[in-house]
Amino acid sequence: MDSAERPLALTLGDPAGIGPDITLLAFQARRKAPVPPFVLIGDPRVLAERASALGLDIEIKTVGEASEAPSLFAKTLPVLPVSVAGDVVAGRPDSAAAAAVQRSIERAVELVRAGTASAVVTNPISKATLIHAGFGFPGHTEFLAKLAGLDASDAVMMLVAPGLKVVPVTIHIPLKEVMGALDEGCIVKTLLITARDLARYFGVARPRIAVAGLNPHADVDCMVHSVDTRRSSDPAAAVRL
Repeated sequence: MDSAERPLALTLGDPAGIGPDITLLAFQARRKAPVPPFVLIGDPRVLAERASALGLDIEIKTVGEASEAPSLFAKTLPVLPVSVAGDVVAGRPDSAAAAAVQRSIERAVELVRAGTASAVVTNPISKATLIHAGFGFPGHTEFLAKLAGLDASDAVMMLVAPGLKVVPVTIHIPLKEVMGALDEGCIVKTLLITARDLARYFGVARPRIAVAGLNPHADVDCMVHSVDTRRSSDPAAAVRL
């Protein structure tokens, strides 16, 4: 399939959380905003019940393949079914749904790796609920790395806003553990991944990266280190602390 014809794979997230609401409102906004076609990997029943609760008149269509989504998206919200066990009550996360939440993420990654979806978009999960049910990862980032065949340290989380992109070196750990988790190696590795993927995914061939100091009272000289990859054709060669 051409990349323009492949839908986004949208995960279920916690069915008792805001994920179903986000999904429905994003679909509803497609007539006023450039929302690309997506397919939800989730439970059509949960989505229909939430649509009714929100007073939204949205037709939900169960599909057998992600490839069906683009042709249906103009009129119906396509869903690849993953059943959620038990009743779902908005605002009351239940570990009984954990298996479906995890399977939704796995299925989304499978679709992208198979070339039938263009990218994974994740709805919010309840980490506490998943961990209580035996989920062995502190968050999405580490789980996605595992599904991609990578170590957790090979994946970074980027927060993107107009004019600014931020990548934390540590994620999903208590603040009191951050000092012990930081060292030169992990900082440099994060910089290299960030520089590489700014070029790969955002077209910034030689990015300029600022490294913020952990100590808010750090001297100005060490508060922000400028990493200018524009001085070299090889971003790795320009990353120095």
